[in-house]
Amino acid sequence: MIPWVQLASARTPDGAQELRLKRRGNEFSIMLGTNELMNSRLSGSEEALARLSCERIAGRKQPRLLIGGLGMGFTLRAALAALDGDAAVTVAELVPEVVAWARGPMSRIFDGCLDDPRVTVREADVGQLIKADAAAWDAILLDVDNGPEGIVYKGNDSLYGAAGLAAARAALRPGGVLAVWSQGPDSGFTRRLKQAGFAVEEISTRANGKRGARHVIWIATNGR
Repeated sequence: MIPWVQLASARTPDGAQELRLKRRGNEFSIMLGTNELMNSRLSGSEEALARLSCERIAGRKQPRLLIGGLGMGFTLRAALAALDGDAAVTVAELVPEVVAWARGPMSRIFDGCLDDPRVTVREADVGQLIKADAAAWDAILLDVDNGPEGIVYKGNDSLYGAAGLAAARAALRPGGVLAVWSQGPDSGFTRRLKQAGFAVEEISTRANGKRGARHVIWIATNGR
């Protein structure tokens, strides 16, 4: 058995917890305490987040996507594969070290996608980018934590409350999509999405194709 080796660490934005990047052979893992936040072998549900979102906005000219959370780039790469050359994708990542890991020890996994001319990486709070401009985005994809209840950074909770959802809806163009990844269901969040004025689909998907843990993706469409 090949042992895990810790390559690097970083503090969460509030300084309260430590993220650890680990490698075992060709496999990478990002840990928060004893919780594995992501693993390079398990990308299915994050890829589904991008695929389902891009399907909903297919055919739009020069679509603009905002992705909250870089992670291991699964959502970004899937979005780039689904989008035409006229798209623009902004990735907001709050932890600078995660961007450095993407360009450093995990560069093989990212396979140059950060250098795609359609991509802009912002070391910023996605919530602030959402509030910056009205009707700016065709899709906003959120994978910044383990779901609507933030365990990595409690500041992320504001994205999922009534005010955060109202801001997201205002930031979307008519017919735009807010897509949210979660490790599990949350009936309260589904209710808040509907109360915010979204048409909501709640989709169950596997962590790794047809196998692995079941995760949830909300596809919330701005009907105005």
